[in-house]
Amino acid sequence: MGSVLAVSARRGHHFSKTPSLSIRLLRGLGVAGDAHMGETVKHRSRVRRDPTQPNLRQVHLIHAGLFDELRGKGFVVRPADLGENVTTSGIDLLALPSGTRLHLGTSAVVEITGLRNPCIQIDTFQKGLMAATLDKDADGNLIRKAGVMGIVISDGDIRPGDAIRVELPAGPHRPLQPV
Repeated sequence: MGSVLAVSARRGHHFSKTPSLSIRLLRGLGVAGDAHMGETVKHRSRVRRDPTQPNLRQVHLIHAGLFDELRGKGFVVRPADLGENVTTSGIDLLALPSGTRLHLGTSAVVEITGLRNPCIQIDTFQKGLMAATLDKDADGNLIRKAGVMGIVISDGDIRPGDAIRVELPAGPHRPLQPV
């Protein structure tokens, strides 16, 4: 079982979010008051491509271990800096299969849809940060470490300190892909 380390949201399209004492997740929409809330895509480049696409990126979650790893590479990154809504502790988000449900707090549920595909805006935040959030496995395959994306299955308020329970989907499990 893991826990929520931090929560954040922000109106308008900005790279970083604003840390909050709590956020409200709305079924089928995302984080109340956040720029990426909605049934259809809100990320600007995706809206330009096809504004009718379903929003599989309603909630962005990052594991706190990424910040420790980046700190070791000389970067200063805190919760909300990379635009995530939920910073987690005690869960290897990147190892979870697609369709995993995260039960956050007393009633919120987020279903993981895929990996965040980091964009060049990360380098605008701190030069070289994009490369630091990417890696290669032994076979040369790209590893994306900038968190996971999900959709809200059940409403609920979440706060730092709330428990996170992982519910794996029925097998066979599909590895996470960029969304």
